[in-house]
Amino acid sequence: MRRTALLVAGVLLVAGCSSGQQAAQNRQGQSGFVSGNGNVSTFAAGDRKAAPELTGKTLDGKTWTLSEQTGKVVVLNVWGSWCPPCRKEAPELVAASKELGSGVQFIGLNTRDLDPAQAKKFVQEFDVPFPSIYDPNGKALLRFRGQISPKAIPTTLVIDKDGKVAGRVVGEVTKQTLLGMVADAR
Repeated sequence: MRRTALLVAGVLLVAGCSSGQQAAQNRQGQSGFVSGNGNVSTFAAGDRKAAPELTGKTLDGKTWTLSEQTGKVVVLNVWGSWCPPCRKEAPELVAASKELGSGVQFIGLNTRDLDPAQAKKFVQEFDVPFPSIYDPNGKALLRFRGQISPKAIPTTLVIDKDGKVAGRVVGEVTKQTLLGMVADAR
């Protein structure tokens, strides 16, 4: 009996010490993520590549289309409610979106949340003021091949007024980084 109790305690201790990444990798239906280190890449106006067409249903059931945002800088943040770094950066994104106001369109791309209720809870918990496209199977994310790795969650792109990618952060983004990237994209 005592051995069984020690064995159970040991298993619980090991399980409790697993990282967020390991937990995400073990999540049913999830294939994990590779969190970046927040490296920023910016692209000179002449070197920018067009963002692919992005359209989809938001968590509130509306259709959102990137091409309809021409003339505005767009901040696209790829996230999942299951992703610890996404939770950490959410207040930074919210603060940046509030400071930048309506001149910049923020859009989330929620990926691999198999139930929209989890994503909606995340949005409510962090009081996210901008919409998010619900992309549980990653089809919309795959349109960004070469610009976003499907496993690099979170990733944030800044898309200039002409629909070209002006900058990218792989990993957690900060408000200050976003403010600088948006200024460079204008």
